[in-house]
Amino acid sequence: MLALAILYLAKVTIAAVLAKVGRPGASLDDSYIHFQYARAIAEGHPWRYQAGEPLTSGGTSLLWPTLLAPFYAVGFRGDLIMWPAWGLSFAALFGLAHESRILTSKLTSNLLGWGAAALTLSFGGFLWCAASGMEVVPFAWSMARCIRRASEWQEEPDARTRKACVELIALAWVAALFRPEGAAVAIFAAVALFLWPRMGHGPSRGLSLLAIFAVAFTPLVLWITTGQARSATTIVKLLVGNPYYQGAELSRAVTANVRTLVSVLLNGEVWSAEFIPAGGSAIALMSLPTVAYAGYRKNAGFRATGVLLLAALMTAPCFYLSFLWNRLRYLWPFATGWLIALCCFAWLVGELGALLHEKIRSVEGIVCGVFVGLFASKLPGVIEDAAQSASGIHRQHVALGEWAREHLEPGARIGVNDTGAIAYFSDRKTFDVVGLTTLSEARHWVAGPASRFEHYERLYRQAPERLPDYFIVYPEWMAIEPVLGESIHEETVLDSTILGGRTKRVHRARYDLLGSGAAPWTSVGKIIDEVDVADLESEAAHNYVLPPARDSEEHVMHETEHGLPIVDGGRINRIREAFVFRGKGNAMVSRVHAKAATRLRVRVDTREVLVHTLASDGFVEIVTPLDDQTETRNVEIVAEGFAFSAYHHWLVDRH
Repeated sequence: MLALAILYLAKVTIAAVLAKVGRPGASLDDSYIHFQYARAIAEGHPWRYQAGEPLTSGGTSLLWPTLLAPFYAVGFRGDLIMWPAWGLSFAALFGLAHESRILTSKLTSNLLGWGAAALTLSFGGFLWCAASGMEVVPFAWSMARCIRRASEWQEEPDARTRKACVELIALAWVAALFRPEGAAVAIFAAVALFLWPRMGHGPSRGLSLLAIFAVAFTPLVLWITTGQARSATTIVKLLVGNPYYQGAELSRAVTANVRTLVSVLLNGEVWSAEFIPAGGSAIALMSLPTVAYAGYRKNAGFRATGVLLLAALMTAPCFYLSFLWNRLRYLWPFATGWLIALCCFAWLVGELGALLHEKIRSVEGIVCGVFVGLFASKLPGVIEDAAQSASGIHRQHVALGEWAREHLEPGARIGVNDTGAIAYFSDRKTFDVVGLTTLSEARHWVAGPASRFEHYERLYRQAPERLPDYFIVYPEWMAIEPVLGESIHEETVLDSTILGGRTKRVHRARYDLLGSGAAPWTSVGKIIDEVDVADLESEAAHNYVLPPARDSEEHVMHETEHGLPIVDGGRINRIREAFVFRGKGNAMVSRVHAKAATRLRVRVDTREVLVHTLASDGFVEIVTPLDDQTETRNVEIVAEGFAFSAYHHWLVDRH
């Protein structure tokens, strides 16, 4: 019965995509990142997004491209790679429904076990993600099966066989390799092996270390191959480690995300309205304690703990800068725990009814059936959206990739802000401005457009061959107009909300303005040292004090001074600048800007040197005399009145 239901859902969904697109297509550009990494594995250069490029860590999943690589190798290339992606995803959806049934049956009843399977198939988040070509549903299956097998290991001493031990360790690895959050499930399996060893059949406590090692494997491999234990995806998306979210600001951001999850998304509003019935937040939250109660009543506390762990993992994306992208795909792998909780809620309603009369116990099936009906009512819209999203991706991202293959020279390098389909279909090397698939770009993307502009200046001086020849980007996302030259092609899609913008353009890259702000126009003599604000390397070398800077407080300013264009990146809304100069010089030149009148107090080694009154429509360079006998100077500039923008500071010798 489950198999027939899956086959029907797969047939209807894939047919809708084929009808909209005219060929197999993914409903997310990120799917093509996995396909590109699968291609790299099949071509013999794993971890390199393109042959000959540096090792990268841009894939959300290590395992998913590895599973797809053999299919690519035997001929499922181009659009055809969608068929094995669909096949594995819908097979995993079948497995997930099966695991949900078994997990739930022991906590509630056999009827509600089948109800959990029905809820799994009725939940549009799983169906949409299965259609997308992403790893979401296989990842969800791996976690559910690992929790189920670990629970059976604890509950049934006779089930603690060598085969079961091997499977449990393998499942821990599979979950951890699918996505980083799978580490929590791997630890759950390790706890089962450690606390309930195979008595009389050889110890299993030592084998729990094999499950634990699955947690450390991915960071270890990343560190060995790329020099950093965190993946580029983590650097770009995680709030922890983001320079603009520290201390109280980090707590506020995470709290706001949790509030959005609970009061908006679980309530079926805005971003989740496509998948979740409206007004369901209260029932969803009330259902969680019923899992614990069911575990207590059924003597299945460890199983209940696993289900609650799975549900709790939905809060993990709350530590992302945003989890609202991509139809909430970061949340849905953990929806299984919440669906099982709804079944436990239905079971408790039946238990309470049975206190009045045993026949009333059957109301549990009615309550669960209502839940299934509410979720299933969303499926037609989900299927339509999956197809429409695939169409939008095809008409913009895929179309631009194919245009690039036909019109750009074979050796061209393309700068992209969506690095999937354009790289996969263009057969051209890419420069990922976001940094997911291009080494060392992630932290500059996180810092902001001014830091990227300053970074491109360094690359232009030191390794110009790394910079792209063309950009295929949303200009508003790129936010560095001075490097975007002539627009030579574009694709506009007006009817797809999955895209990052309506119009994505192909620009020739221009770099003639890079370095135009490297020196002051003020005649000051020899430059001894410089702090290039927003240049991360320059800031680090001069102990630049970033706080209290916030995300989006970076700016690339384009002005004309003395008849010459000057472009410089800087930080806006500054109330304090603090840094260290090294070298002997007798003056400081600061390039600043203020939209309203403000006073800048300059202190050197805690001694106030000068006070400037500042108000301008554009760049201003102010000169502060200094004592030229000191080798190292601690400089502080404090604003009184309105905040100002800082772009550059030079230590100069005016002799």
